[in-house]
Amino acid sequence: MKRILMLAGAVAVIAAPNATADDQPTTTDKANAAQECRTERGTTDASREAFAAKYGTNHNKRNAFGKCVTRKAADEAKESEQARTGAAKACDDERGTTPESQAAFAEKYGTNKNKKNAYGKCVSQKSKELEQAADAEDKAQAMARRSAARQCDDERGETTASRAAFREKYGTGKTKANAFGKCVSKLAKAQQDS
Repeated sequence: MKRILMLAGAVAVIAAPNATADDQPTTTDKANAAQECRTERGTTDASREAFAAKYGTNHNKRNAFGKCVTRKAADEAKESEQARTGAAKACDDERGTTPESQAAFAEKYGTNKNKKNAYGKCVSQKSKELEQAADAEDKAQAMARRSAARQCDDERGETTASRAAFREKYGTGKTKANAFGKCVSKLAKAQQDS
């Protein structure tokens, strides 16, 4: 009985890391996330302020870049997994069930002598296409936020009166200190929806 329990415990210990390994972002995911965060952060004061408002969590919002990379790396890992799953399903459908469709599939994607690598090549190609589409969507969202930050900065103006009116229009809470972030979120969402 003790042997069975020890064996079951050993299997559980070995299986547990493998169950969570797919959820962890890879080095590539982290590098892609950092690049996306640099793009979203931008170079203007307005885009950097919007970036800090969105991602910063401490008192001075200086941890925004790290928080962005963490969030985007998790998103990248999820996108990669969804791309692999979607690509496998698409290749299954394209391969078909008849010998003729399978032969055409092998001819289209197979690269080695006996064309046995067709399925792997198909999944790889379609997965890459799906990931590129997801990355393009992420970049479009980042550009929309940067554009919204510029618009909000222009709307906020330079005078005390215009800044007070801006806070009144967009801010929530007692101090309405979150007006700039609320403005950017609202305009970016409107740009993405259109």
